[in-house]
Amino acid sequence: MTTTLIDNIGLLVAADGERTDAAVVIDSGRIAWIGERAAAPAADERVDADRGCVIPGFVDSHSHLMFAGDRTAEFAARMSGQKYAAGGIRSTVAATRAATDEQLLANATRLSAEMVRGGITTFEIKSGYGLTAVDEARCLALAGQLTSETTYLGAHVAPVEYQDDVAGYVDLVTGTMLDAAAPYARWIDVFCETGAFDVDQARTILTAGRSRGLGMRMHAGQLGESGGVRLAVELGAASVDHCTFLADADVDALAAGSTVATLLPGAEFSTKQPYPDARRLLDAGVTVALATDCNPGSSFTTSMSFCIAIAVREMGMTPAEAVTAATLGGAAALRRDDVGSITVGKRADLAILAAPSYVHLAYRPGVPLVSRVFVA
Repeated sequence: MTTTLIDNIGLLVAADGERTDAAVVIDSGRIAWIGERAAAPAADERVDADRGCVIPGFVDSHSHLMFAGDRTAEFAARMSGQKYAAGGIRSTVAATRAATDEQLLANATRLSAEMVRGGITTFEIKSGYGLTAVDEARCLALAGQLTSETTYLGAHVAPVEYQDDVAGYVDLVTGTMLDAAAPYARWIDVFCETGAFDVDQARTILTAGRSRGLGMRMHAGQLGESGGVRLAVELGAASVDHCTFLADADVDALAAGSTVATLLPGAEFSTKQPYPDARRLLDAGVTVALATDCNPGSSFTTSMSFCIAIAVREMGMTPAEAVTAATLGGAAALRRDDVGSITVGKRADLAILAAPSYVHLAYRPGVPLVSRVFVA
């Protein structure tokens, strides 16, 4: 393995603070040295950062890349005034079931490559568009070729064939489907919302996954307040995602627990719903993550930079808080301590920005500022 010196860094966002005129040395996929560029040790290879800002690679803890089909018409209808509802997922289910493994993997590979080009160096992929034992297992097996962070989301919605027997579908999700999916998953997730699964059903689903050794995640608070957020905290879920509509009791529970509140502003952009109030959560002491929620129905973006810009403009976050949420926050949501910050000994996941500061991620929205990415 060769060593690599990233030199001529204008601003380095390291775990111990921001540094100017800095350098970083990578050895065997890990960060081996951080310091002033004048004191940098020799290395086999030198990369000139051209006075740009170097940040940790983004950690995207919530995505739905394993799907087929297109929902452009649904998006256009929402832009014309139709209200978003959970049922649109079923159209993607039909397309995903009909797709070959090769088609599914090719689409997910294309989207994950977009993520990496945009600075995302760790990402999670959920199932949830197969909704049969065979299709959920195959989607997770395919996702595992792209990431180790795979999430079983058989409890996305009840498919058409179970729309009048949701209890029967919960039995399937926690029985035969879980048996098929668990070998390919690290996590289990459930969409706890009106039109999907209620709090009692969510508890049954998550605890069944926990009994099989899966970590717990949850979608909750996207369409309205519910007990889902407090259930996630009670069960010790790693993350509860969306958190758009929160009662005071939800915020208090998150502040007292270890569950990360993962905010997904791409979904609010696409569905025209109110943005989550990140300031309210941060001021209460809640750990906050930002993620893309990349999916074909309600947030078809792979750009973490876009999510950061929205978080700063619309959600009450400072640029520094938004970058932290997109890096360390995402790592916390995946319970990873090897990624999310530039720290000696951690995995060498970094992005060089063609900008003097990370503030430009919000200051210049929509501009592709990530000029080079290092993954391990």
